[in-house]
Amino acid sequence: MRKDNYIYILLFFILPFGLSAQDNPKFVNEFLNIGVGARAHGMSGSVVASTNDVTAGYWNPAGLVLMEEDYQVAAMHASWFGGIANYDYVGFGAQLGEWLNPSYGSVTLIRMGIDNIPNTINLIGPDGTIDYDNVTEFSAADYALLLSYAMELGLEGLSLGVNAKVIYRNIGSFGRAWGAGLDAGLLYNTDHFRAGLMVRDITTTVNAWSFDFTEEEKQVFAATGNVIPVSSTEIALPKLTLAAAYFGEIDKFSYLVEFDGRLSTDGTEAGVFSGNNFGFNPSLGLEVGYDNLAFLRFGIGNFQRVVNEINTDQEDFTLMPNAGIGININNIAIDYALANFGNTSEILVSHIVSASYAF
Repeated sequence: MRKDNYIYILLFFILPFGLSAQDNPKFVNEFLNIGVGARAHGMSGSVVASTNDVTAGYWNPAGLVLMEEDYQVAAMHASWFGGIANYDYVGFGAQLGEWLNPSYGSVTLIRMGIDNIPNTINLIGPDGTIDYDNVTEFSAADYALLLSYAMELGLEGLSLGVNAKVIYRNIGSFGRAWGAGLDAGLLYNTDHFRAGLMVRDITTTVNAWSFDFTEEEKQVFAATGNVIPVSSTEIALPKLTLAAAYFGEIDKFSYLVEFDGRLSTDGTEAGVFSGNNFGFNPSLGLEVGYDNLAFLRFGIGNFQRVVNEINTDQEDFTLMPNAGIGININNIAIDYALANFGNTSEILVSHIVSASYAF
């Protein structure tokens, strides 16, 4: 590949940060920041440079080129916030053969939802009577479909991957939003070192919300002092992750250490290093394996500065330690992660289980 083509690739990654920072939205599509795969969660998400299976479609699509088998399927389930919210993921990846260069693809489907929410909007009738038979249930759920493509580039060890994603969010029958965006990633792989670059929402991702209430429901909102939601849009600004991983083997033991640094431009200021339109959040992951059969993992991340509940003029420093284990038998991998087991932040402990099969 010519040198000027590499320059164009770098500009493709960097320019959206300068173009979009002025919008300064926050907390848009946060469910897409959680991550997929118990292996990754056991390492606190420090896998952008080292993921070599179908979950790379989420973490860094360029990593799909490291898939060793022709096909792979994976699934994950996690309960967050003490079981209130359910997070589910399924993925399918395949080697696509030669198209310019060896290429790979994957399909990722993610759902995060809170189900069985009581709808009490009609609990009290116009005459003031209470009728519990009028209480129904609804779900608030976020969905994402990612279509990933990756290919090896002309320089040995360098690969490029892109995601096209469609987002659907709904709150019962009251509101819904559609969105679309692009992600892109680069990966450089050598015998003992990998470097990764991942940019989410590289073109920004726009969600368009619409709401539908009956006249009776609007009257209830007005009578109870609630604001009636109106159609609006949300914009997710680009987020960049730089990652470096070192790995090797000693007899039957393998080891991997990865450091990831996430840069955001959405104006969230809880990160360990942040400003009005800039945030930096590091994470560190470690994986030790035996004979490619059993794995032990540790991670630390989600470093934050939070306001002290007693003295609001003071800030406390919190972090989230994670741990996990995994087994790999006959191309079947089963992984488990325990997130935030140190209980050093306000987030409750979560149990995460995932499985994959390569064939």
